[in-house]
Amino acid sequence: MNPIFEFFLDAYQNTPSWQIALEAIAFVFGIASVWYAKQENILVYPTGIICTIITVYLLYINSYLGDMMMNLYYSGMSIYGWWNWSRKKDNKYMVPISRTNTKEKQIGVFCFVVTMLVTYGVYNAFDYTLEIPNYIDIITSGIFFTAMWYMANKKIENWTLWIIGDLITIPLYAYRGLGMLSLQYLIFTVLAIYGYLEWKKSLSNNLQTA
Repeated sequence: MNPIFEFFLDAYQNTPSWQIALEAIAFVFGIASVWYAKQENILVYPTGIICTIITVYLLYINSYLGDMMMNLYYSGMSIYGWWNWSRKKDNKYMVPISRTNTKEKQIGVFCFVVTMLVTYGVYNAFDYTLEIPNYIDIITSGIFFTAMWYMANKKIENWTLWIIGDLITIPLYAYRGLGMLSLQYLIFTVLAIYGYLEWKKSLSNNLQTA
């Protein structure tokens, strides 16, 4: 058998079929969510909520506390983003695609640092033995926390953070034997690149017509 297929299949030999089914559902809705985000479509949020709620459970039963916390946060931020993207005034959406200003960059750095500290604290609170993958998890938690906040406010920099975080997460999940999630983040990376290009084009068009 092809080594690539063996990698994805071997990880699931002792996994209950119901758990595989849940991971597959999360996989599909996760891809759909990023696709809708690329299109600046409000459906990014309901599809994302389904994905994150399932992922929270899967990460919980596998004791990946940092990632679990991030997906809990994604669920809450998705509700905020859903509301924020839906806001209209005079039948026109109030939150356009834009770039971060200096204050928003500072808030992003603050979110990044605080999230890493909180995630580290959670691991310690559960007396978890920290290894290199856990420290990587702490860093990606900070990246994804900030990316999600930027996305909820339609800041184009969210895509740059998603790309960086996704590229780190692909080998991390592969190392953990979560082949389907590793593949998902590979697809996320490709979609995030396209998402950045689409939003950049939309931003340029908006500036030209302003």
